[in-house]
Amino acid sequence: MAVQKPFDTDNERGKEEMKKSFVVLLTIILALALAFTGCTSQKPSEPAAGDTSWEDIQAKGYMTVGLDDSFPPMGFRDEKGEIVGFDIDMAKRAAEVMGIEAKFQPVVWAGIIMELNNNNIDLVWNGMTITAERQEAINFTKPYLANRQIIVVQKDSDISNKADLAGKKIALQAGSSAVDAVKSDEATFNSLEGMVEFPNNTEALLDLAAGRVSAVVVDEIVGRYYIAKKPDMYEVIEDNFGDEEFGIGIRKSDDAFRAELQKAIDTMIADGSAKEISEKWFGEDIVLK
Repeated sequence: MAVQKPFDTDNERGKEEMKKSFVVLLTIILALALAFTGCTSQKPSEPAAGDTSWEDIQAKGYMTVGLDDSFPPMGFRDEKGEIVGFDIDMAKRAAEVMGIEAKFQPVVWAGIIMELNNNNIDLVWNGMTITAERQEAINFTKPYLANRQIIVVQKDSDISNKADLAGKKIALQAGSSAVDAVKSDEATFNSLEGMVEFPNNTEALLDLAAGRVSAVVVDEIVGRYYIAKKPDMYEVIEDNFGDEEFGIGIRKSDDAFRAELQKAIDTMIADGSAKEISEKWFGEDIVLK
């Protein structure tokens, strides 16, 4: 028969008290940790502590807008060599609302995100499509225009849909969202003879006019602007490479500046100045609300 040890009441009570004390201590530690986290966390939409991006813009008195200056009607040079366009007027008005000036810096479009993140410009306002890839590198304001990637061909071309592009060369702007749009349509992309990338859409459309390529994939707003000027030379087929939205690109570190710029755009929509600029360039109000 096994000998059972007497039940040690004091010892067991001591162990129980230690367990309770440990639980209480752990609860206090967790409560303090949660309280500390709650005090220091930021909402995603709020500028991070120490973000002086808006103060820095105010201190110098202007924002430097990066753009491709051969991208009508968004931003391009007129007969006098002055940079004009829808986005130019929008940026100037936004700067006025914010109490600063807007300066414009032409850059090569394929390297514009690098120019932004290297602090050579403060923002990109130039019909920039919001894409997942770009959102990994920079932030955007809310979309302000809707867009599509259309297919422009010569007038009376035998190309009427994407299937007709098989075995043909197309042209587009290097670094543009048109490149990604075409590549994402694997069936069409794989059927092409080639895809020629140009520094700007003007050169791509000149190659189309000369018959060196069979089509140009371009932002609808830009493509239709060119077609309106030369209706006997170009036309748009019904197929396209998808819907998109334009946003203003800003460094990920510059949330304070982005918030002020968004407030200015919202003010422009509310006071009708965005509508007025849109009607000047497009004949109607196409600004997203």
